[in-house]
Amino acid sequence: HIVVWGKANPSRNISMSKLRVTLNSKLTVVSSRPVSSGKVHTLSALDRRMGCHTLHVIFYYKNDDNWFKSFDLDPLRESLSEVLTQYPVLTGRLVRGENGEWEVRCNDAGVRTIKATVDATLHEWLQSASHSEEKLLVAWDDMPEDPSTWSPFRIQINSFQEGGVAIGVSCSHMMADLTFIASFFKSWTEFHRHFPITHPPLIAPLSTRGHALSSSSSSTKTTSATNFATATFKFSSSTIKQCLSKVRDSCPNATPFDFLAALFWTRIASVRPPKTQDQTHSLCICSDFRSLLKPPLPIGYLGNALNFSTLSQKVKDVELGVIVRAVHWQMEKLSEEEIGASNEGKRVYGSELTCVCMEQLMEEEDQESLLYGAGFVNNEKPVHVSCRVGNVESEGLIMVMPSAEGGVSRSVTVMLAEEEVAELKKDEAIMELEAVMVLAGCGMDD
Repeated sequence: HIVVWGKANPSRNISMSKLRVTLNSKLTVVSSRPVSSGKVHTLSALDRRMGCHTLHVIFYYKNDDNWFKSFDLDPLRESLSEVLTQYPVLTGRLVRGENGEWEVRCNDAGVRTIKATVDATLHEWLQSASHSEEKLLVAWDDMPEDPSTWSPFRIQINSFQEGGVAIGVSCSHMMADLTFIASFFKSWTEFHRHFPITHPPLIAPLSTRGHALSSSSSSTKTTSATNFATATFKFSSSTIKQCLSKVRDSCPNATPFDFLAALFWTRIASVRPPKTQDQTHSLCICSDFRSLLKPPLPIGYLGNALNFSTLSQKVKDVELGVIVRAVHWQMEKLSEEEIGASNEGKRVYGSELTCVCMEQLMEEEDQESLLYGAGFVNNEKPVHVSCRVGNVESEGLIMVMPSAEGGVSRSVTVMLAEEEVAELKKDEAIMELEAVMVLAGCGMDD
């Protein structure tokens, strides 16, 4: 079920070899059972508003038991082909429908899959690679004028020296959100281990459930790129527990997201002048609304279920616990009725400083996240997972994610102006929490 697409461009390999990544070949993986002809998946209004953005998630594994060898001959390829039978939209292609809006033609054209090798060990890479180098671990080409042969969902398999492997999953944000990518990847690992799928897909446009949002359509043209730098900070469970204890008087029910969103918002505000005369700063909070709907949308819902709401207030010289409480209240007050109103007409990802909440990925039973529960063999789970949103606008992005340790440990990735990231890396309020830097090599994002 794999068609060899051909060798990667040799001239591109030469330039990439300096950055330690070499693309070896491209393949197209199709589902093990053909899709019924003529099937079309309608994108919701919210899906279409994500048109100029992309999503990229990289799962890093030590591969200690050598479960990954060669993708061409490996059961990993077979399980991917099998799981794609449950997700016919992912092997389809974007086309304009009769009304001129984007939709997915489920024609089983396949998922573009790239194989690459990295001239470093996994340990060396996580210690010294920069985020701009990390982009080489995901396969992506911007959508062309005619996307009829362009794969909007892509996978790149990266083999490190001494056995490590990183699997990069990318897609147009019109297709899905981060919650869906996490659920799909978990499903792939479950198919591979012959387990039942924990979060089966729901493939139905949001509007059919009575939750049609703004009908405005977004362009798929990428905005002019801002020169961002990126940094990732990891905080242990013990540290986060201490932090939540310190703000308990101000916010008894604070979550790890509430604390970290407030902390990074205040630290970024300390190096930014306010844009209003009343000295207020704004934070746009991106959160998942699957659980807010009645009945709730399942984790496996294929599409975007994101709400963007803005919190504005003074943050300089204000006690951190007060800001934590404000963030917590902003999250708590969100209801099904407010989702459409708060999303109406709002530009997403970076027209205001945006903070992405991924608390919905925590599995309550064992305090393990959906991201880090994705293991292809019983005893090995990811040692690190990176997430990135493409084409973020000038105000930047904060992503608060689960971490490998589990529990209330979290990692925070920021995409900001280079000088702002440099300030955060030496900020005392962050460093005193014993934050560990991942992918700490020098280098500005392209």
